[in-house]
Amino acid sequence: MARRKIREYDGKKILCQALQKEFSLLLHSTSLEVPFHSILVTPQTDLEQLAIPFSTSVVKPDMLFGKRKQYGLVLLDASPEEAKKWIQKYHHKPFTVGKATDVLTHFLIEPFIAHQKEFYLSLTSGREGDLLQFSALGGAGIEERWNSVVSLQIPTGDLLSQEQLLSLFSEQVYLEKEIKEKIILFLQAIHKLFVDLHFTSLEINPFIFDEHGELHLLDLVAEVDDCASFKNLWPELSFPSPFGRLISPEEEYIQQLDQDSGASLKLTLLNPEGKVWNILSGGGASIISLDCLSHAGLGNEIANYGEYSGNPTPEESYQYAKTVLELMMKTEANGKEGKVLLIAGAIANFTDVEKTFSGIVKALEEYALQLRNSNTKIIVRRGGPNYEKGLELMRVCGEKLGLPMEVYGPEMPLAGIAQRMEVARN
Repeated sequence: MARRKIREYDGKKILCQALQKEFSLLLHSTSLEVPFHSILVTPQTDLEQLAIPFSTSVVKPDMLFGKRKQYGLVLLDASPEEAKKWIQKYHHKPFTVGKATDVLTHFLIEPFIAHQKEFYLSLTSGREGDLLQFSALGGAGIEERWNSVVSLQIPTGDLLSQEQLLSLFSEQVYLEKEIKEKIILFLQAIHKLFVDLHFTSLEINPFIFDEHGELHLLDLVAEVDDCASFKNLWPELSFPSPFGRLISPEEEYIQQLDQDSGASLKLTLLNPEGKVWNILSGGGASIISLDCLSHAGLGNEIANYGEYSGNPTPEESYQYAKTVLELMMKTEANGKEGKVLLIAGAIANFTDVEKTFSGIVKALEEYALQLRNSNTKIIVRRGGPNYEKGLELMRVCGEKLGLPMEVYGPEMPLAGIAQRMEVARN
């Protein structure tokens, strides 16, 4: 499972539309409305031609970072002209949030809704089930009122029961009967959609009811499990890069390769100047490998993170390895010190090691000269179906191409590989 953050605009669009349908089923009517009136401003938006249909608006960036109000990036109760002028002030301009700096490109425009009461809700998916947290004292500064938050653990496979929902409301919190009934209905529906739509994390702070009793999700942060993309549950949903994280063309290529494949292919460039490069197999093994490298004192030298798993084809393995090697060769070797390439994984369940290694060998053959010139040492460790044949492919490749290569099977623990990397690095 890959938890991917999504834009506030997309999260609201998905949930508002789904909630309206869910309320219709629960109530056999549409008596509880969840309007969606958000406008997303993108780099392609012509602000001069943009029509804002709200008399007064709320405007804020929609770029996967929080505490926007603290950074002065929320405009309230703005006329259409004021909203456009404010966006123009920040549009395509660099801004620093904490230690991250990026260009502000996406903004959210929504109607300004006066209200009295604010509510807090979060849902988080975990190993044992979903954690629901609710407060009738939501809004800014909820951390200071955290003792008002009531938590409820929902076991995996279960939906919220009426008894569980009623237990969320303590006697100390006064709520009008009509509002309480609507909140119960909302929580019941939102948890069902949280599960059905494969959300992994959702925070709505606050949600409100306007003077007409309509439900509004004012501020929303969400993540989904991108492994469910094939179900087409979120049409046209994009996964933006985290704020301050610039994506290289190579990373974009692997993202596209991943989307077009039934396998899992991930690549993140951490330190282009790093000397320790990785072609890792398996999500769990890739994390353990980097943890071992860091424990061995090589954390500052790790150049990339990623993994290929789910039995990719030889061609996909070739394209993945070729992309890593292309990135690796963009930086010069540091004298005789050279670089180290780790080609490793755990003991595979069903990934054919021989086939995936045949693709990697093809990439090594193409970059053999550059690998030798950069004084690169290669360490291989793998187990699983046909691993003996796969390791033999690597041994022959190293000898044939004149590449310094150490090849190990499952008898060598990943922690031991990290120690070998440390020796090779020094």
